[in-house]
Amino acid sequence: MISKLHYITQETAKLTHAQAAEAACRAGAKWVQLRVKNQPYEVWKALAIQTKSICRHYGSTFILNDNPALAAEVGAAGVHLGKLDMSPAEARKLLGPTKIIGGTANTFEDIQQLVEQRVDYVGLGPYRFTTTKDNLSPILGLQGYAAILEQCKAAGITTPIIAIGGITAEDVPLLMPTGIHGIAVSSAITQAANRAAAISEIMQNLQPLPQHNL
Repeated sequence: MISKLHYITQETAKLTHAQAAEAACRAGAKWVQLRVKNQPYEVWKALAIQTKSICRHYGSTFILNDNPALAAEVGAAGVHLGKLDMSPAEARKLLGPTKIIGGTANTFEDIQQLVEQRVDYVGLGPYRFTTTKDNLSPILGLQGYAAILEQCKAAGITTPIIAIGGITAEDVPLLMPTGIHGIAVSSAITQAANRAAAISEIMQNLQPLPQHNL
């Protein structure tokens, strides 16, 4: 089951990636993606082992960014692949049939390619400008999501689409009607004055609106 709320770790002046993961899990996050960039393998591995242990303690799903080999080595629940990483098909051979594999998309064509390679979910973005990612793809905005999700619907694509990129709790009610499955956030939880309240608000906004029969 792909969570509707993905928390992506973010290192700050006060928190390591693992500490950020623990703070998010303690506040109610049930899906954590460890997103480590520009670190030596041993540092990455140590953070992965720490974060996996934290996620197991809180009953949260642990996903590793970019590195299927390390995901296999530490026993992560799965891996999220960027556009320049190993292909989902190759990662599937390495990780086996039961692990979760997600992929990054910016266009409908990206989604088609990922779906053909049988990813379990697609991270589509960015929604708006974000400082947490280098080499940002073109900004999609609300209209971009609406157009791409309409294409997915027409093509019969049912793979869960996760919106990502500078998303706040206030954006969620606007995004949900486009047909996305959920959202991925980093700063909206890491930087929140009250993380539990932030997660609660986002989760409420992620629930489908009740259908009223006229």
